[in-house]
Amino acid sequence: MSSILAQFQRTRFAASSLAMASGESRNRVLASIAELIRVNSSEILRENQQDLDQMAIDHPMRDRLLLTQDRLDALALSVLSVMQLPDPTGQVLSKKMLPNGLDLSKITVPLGVVGVIFESRPNVTIDVASLCIRSGNAVVLRGGSDAFHTNTILVKLIHLALEKHGFSTDLVYLMPTDRVHVTTLLTAVKYIDVIIPRGSEALIQRVRKESLVPTIETGAGVCHTYVAASADLAMAVNIVVNAKVSRPSVCNSLDTIVVHQSIAAEFLPLVAEPLKAHLVKIYADSAAYRTLEEVAYPFLEKATESDFGREFLDFACSIKVVQDLPEAIEHISSYSSRHSEAIVSSDEKEAQFFLSTVDAAAVYWNASTRFTDGGEFGLGTEIGISTQKLHARGPFALEKLVTEKWIGIGQGQIR
Repeated sequence: MSSILAQFQRTRFAASSLAMASGESRNRVLASIAELIRVNSSEILRENQQDLDQMAIDHPMRDRLLLTQDRLDALALSVLSVMQLPDPTGQVLSKKMLPNGLDLSKITVPLGVVGVIFESRPNVTIDVASLCIRSGNAVVLRGGSDAFHTNTILVKLIHLALEKHGFSTDLVYLMPTDRVHVTTLLTAVKYIDVIIPRGSEALIQRVRKESLVPTIETGAGVCHTYVAASADLAMAVNIVVNAKVSRPSVCNSLDTIVVHQSIAAEFLPLVAEPLKAHLVKIYADSAAYRTLEEVAYPFLEKATESDFGREFLDFACSIKVVQDLPEAIEHISSYSSRHSEAIVSSDEKEAQFFLSTVDAAAVYWNASTRFTDGGEFGLGTEIGISTQKLHARGPFALEKLVTEKWIGIGQGQIR
């Protein structure tokens, strides 16, 4: 533990040099990171394969762990996209002169040292480091053991980029994967300014209970799509299928289909065909079960209470049939993680009521929940999707990696 705390201290000390560096010098580091990803893609893929070899072929987290050449190319491009974003630091938020002549201004400054705990997804290493470097923050990374080899090579490349441009490698520290060190991070109030957990509900709950450092929660997404009585059913099928199967292992994928009872008998057989083609397992309430049983849906089970409010992260979902919009909203409110929720409806009044009533970081009318993403929102890459309400909500990207500082300039004023 003492060696870990000593490293935290070095990271905190190094943070000031990055905070004072120009936006241009930080961007030069990012340009080098993008180039190093491209040049070393073969080595990164070899290290990633070592991690994949230790994970079961049918493990639901395998897709999150997997890197391909296309994904590495996209990762390099995401780093370059961060470079194009405005520098969030040094922005003057307000300025005024007090009656006594004291000149007051409020500006944006880096948070300091950001601690990020994440699981399975090695792209988070690059995403987080890029965002933190661009915003003048040092970062402590604690990745999962399942991505150890991949995270190690990626941090090695980040260190090469930092050294090339005269910055300390202490600015980006990859912690050991031993679980005992998580507690060390969560209690390091002298060195860490904010903790951001990105991963399973179990991880987030642990951080919430144990952390003495302020936290911003991201990650867990229990997402619903309500198909209303007035919905265009062809549109609804496309939205539901996209939200479920385009990438089921991510947090903005669909977990529960909520269907108005008046169109359930027509809609469920329509959506069953494309879901069946993707081998999606359905946990259906009694009404949905009867309908899907009649069309011989092959991957069907009766839902239990635990199948609602469940983040599947796989080719599986639950279905709830409701009597009306209030019941749909009540069900969503009861089981949502306040991440992303959608309604498919042709009734504007109904849709607007849904959008204003449902409490989530992102709500959609006639669109897939899969859009909840920093890149899709034009924010660049992201640290995660914040599901809480303080400081950041929704895609937690560059613009939110700052805090505020008041500056007073006087000529000898005293109070």
